[in-house]
Amino acid sequence: MSVVRLPGDRSVRFHPRTLAVGTGCALLALAVGVLTIGDGDYPMSPAEVLRTIAGGGTAAQDFIVNELRLPRVVTALLVGAALALAGALFQSLVRNPLGSPDILGFTQGAATGALVVVVAGGGSLALAGGAVLGGTVTGLAIYALAWRNGVHGQRLVLIGIGTAAILTGVNGYLLTRAQLMEAARAVLWLTGSLDGRGWDDALPLLAAMAVLVPVVLLGCGRALHMIEMGDDLASGLGVRVERVRLTLLAAAVLLASLAAAAAGPVAFVALTAPQVARRLTEAPGPNLLASMCTGAGLLVAADWAAQRLFGGHQLPVGVITGVLGGGYLVWLLAVERRAGRI
Repeated sequence: MSVVRLPGDRSVRFHPRTLAVGTGCALLALAVGVLTIGDGDYPMSPAEVLRTIAGGGTAAQDFIVNELRLPRVVTALLVGAALALAGALFQSLVRNPLGSPDILGFTQGAATGALVVVVAGGGSLALAGGAVLGGTVTGLAIYALAWRNGVHGQRLVLIGIGTAAILTGVNGYLLTRAQLMEAARAVLWLTGSLDGRGWDDALPLLAAMAVLVPVVLLGCGRALHMIEMGDDLASGLGVRVERVRLTLLAAAVLLASLAAAAAGPVAFVALTAPQVARRLTEAPGPNLLASMCTGAGLLVAADWAAQRLFGGHQLPVGVITGVLGGGYLVWLLAVERRAGRI
């Protein structure tokens, strides 16, 4: 166990395998990102891509990399990391491997907010704002409904699943009320797509993560480890359980909503990435940093596959993550059933 001392008499503990897995996933994600930027109708070698990012490319290379391809890759990395962190927080707080924004209704709430904007005829910026507002309002509603002398994980999961079912029906109704062209745009967004993403999509999420990630990792990371061991034990060790839980739930909801605003409600990354990270690290606890690196790698690799593996026909990245994540969910349910936990 490695210990890093921080200002204010605080410290961060790293399991060596966890650090190795996180570093490896981060490097793999960046490598896939560089290869993705260099691939396409105007191919470039990794050296040319890196030289162009550093400011040494030709005018054509600068336009292709920095204006067309790099914003999409950066958005994929940020969305994957944000969704994975949100999923890791939910799974730790509810102590359930099935806890994720997809299943608990938060991404459906973000979709509802976006669809309201579509029906009202709003533009892309308003659609992103509607997604954030919808996800936030849904989070507040689920938290309020689950509250009874505190928030119990099982109760939060059940209420979230019910809310997701209701919002799925609402979203179907809103699609029928939209104009044909707007409905087609909304369906593409609901699938989860990185096509055409620019710096306007990446920078708001980057700014939010610059604030939320330190709050989660440095401000509440140690308390989250204790809460995973039980509320009573955490309270006995001086953790203000409900305040920490509310802070982390709010951070997770904002991360999931902002990720949906940037790329749509990309399916199953929030569910899959934390579980993959936990199995790779073989370490107890939420493995937040490793989950973020795993999620970033998964989404950028899925986006490369969506662009290149289907004979020139580009698919929304949500199709790839949905297929892979759905298969992983079936496998996870089978494992949990064999273990007697469901």
